[in-house]
Amino acid sequence: MAKVLAVLSSGHNDAENNYETGWWGEELFAPMEILKKAGHEVELASPLGGKPTIDQASIGNEYDPEGKYKNMYEAGLADNTQRLSDITPEDYDAVFIVGGHGAMYDLAENETLHSIINSVYDNGKIVSAVCHGPAPLIWTKRPNGESILSGLDVTGYPEAVEPEGLPAILPFSLEGEMSKVANYTADEKVVWGNDQLVTGRDPFSSEALAEELVKALDKKK
Repeated sequence: MAKVLAVLSSGHNDAENNYETGWWGEELFAPMEILKKAGHEVELASPLGGKPTIDQASIGNEYDPEGKYKNMYEAGLADNTQRLSDITPEDYDAVFIVGGHGAMYDLAENETLHSIINSVYDNGKIVSAVCHGPAPLIWTKRPNGESILSGLDVTGYPEAVEPEGLPAILPFSLEGEMSKVANYTADEKVVWGNDQLVTGRDPFSSEALAEELVKALDKKK
């Protein structure tokens, strides 16, 4: 059994633009389900700890028509997260950064998270992220001062499919910033940059990414 640390945004509220966001339901719950079914343990963490803010759109009818992820959310499966500052990276076989636009606000430049990512990576373990989850990887610097993504093949949520008008109020372009340091593609659901780092394109890549994680964790046993 491997232990996976899933990292969630604590949430972001932009009162001026009447915009609230956080983590995306499917991007936590679909991988969590697959990892647990494979016999692995999933623990949760966020910058503030406690119950992080979910992006309500992710458990609405458009993106969760059967209410599966809403039910998992209401069952309290993501109510208790540890603070990132309380995490011991050596305890984990993989770190998985959950997407949702919230990741662009409180995870992207979070130095505590960067330290966790680097520790997991330096221990030969797996670093993974889906959708907007790769945001903090951009600013995770290796000892040579370069991004952990530098020169690697990566994917993440494409600029072209961001909701209309939203890019104007986001803190940066995910695709734009990833493209500055890595070989970004929007054409693949899941991309391995090397044997330790894997990224997923969007919510609909969540299951495929989790399946890749399971295979990689089983191989490292």
